Amino acid sequence: MRRPTVRTLRTWAVTTLIIALLGVPAGLLWAEISPKVTYVVVQGRALLADPEGQGPIGVDGRFALIALVAGLACGAAAYLAGGRGNDIALLFGLAAGGLAAALVAWRLGQHIGLDAFQRAVRRAPDGRTLTGAAELRATGLLVLWPMVAVGLYAVLEGLVKRLPAGDSRGSGAGEPDEVGGGELDLQSAPAGRDVDGRKG
Repeated sequence: MRRPTVRTLRTWAVTTLIIALLGVPAGLLWAEISPKVTYVVVQGRALLADPEGQGPIGVDGRFALIALVAGLACGAAAYLAGGRGNDIALLFGLAAGGLAAALVAWRLGQHIGLDAFQRAVRRAPDGRTLTGAAELRATGLLVLWPMVAVGLYAVLEGLVKRLPAGDSRGSGAGEPDEVGGGELDLQSAPAGRDVDGRKG
C-alpha cells in the first residue's frame, strides 16, 4: 500500500482548512435569514409553542439551503482549481472540510443571541411567549454539505472521463479524404501512368 506523499497531505490539509473556515459566514448567514421561533416559558424552561409550525421547519430549511449551495460551490471549486492527480486528497478534504464547516455554522448560528434569550427565559413568568435564536432540530442535515461537495466532484470527474478522445488519426496517401460530401482517393499514380493505370 502506497504511503501518502507530502503533496497529498498538504492538499488535503489546505482543502479542509479553507472549507472549514467557510462555516463562519455560513453560520452568520443562517442566523440572519432564519425565521423567528416562538417559545413558551414553563417552569423556567423555553418550550416550542408550535413544534410543527413554520418557524422550526423554516430554520431547518434555511440551514439545508445554505449547506446545499455551499456544498455545490465547494465541489465545483475544488474540481476546477485542484488539477488532476489530487483526486483522493481533494475528496478527503471536501468530506472533512464540509463536515467541519457545517458544525461551525451550526454552533455559531445557534449561539448568536443565545445569552440574551436565556436571560429573558430566566426572568419570564410561566406562560410568557418569547422569540428565540435559531436552533437546528434536524441535525442529520450536518452531513449535507460534505455529501453534496463530494458528490458533485465525483460527477464532474466521471463526466470528463466519459468525453470521447479526439480523433488523432491523420489521412495519408491512399486514404479517402472527404471533399464536398464525397470521398476522393488522393493516391498518386505510378510513374508513366495515369490514375486509371493507363500509359501516358
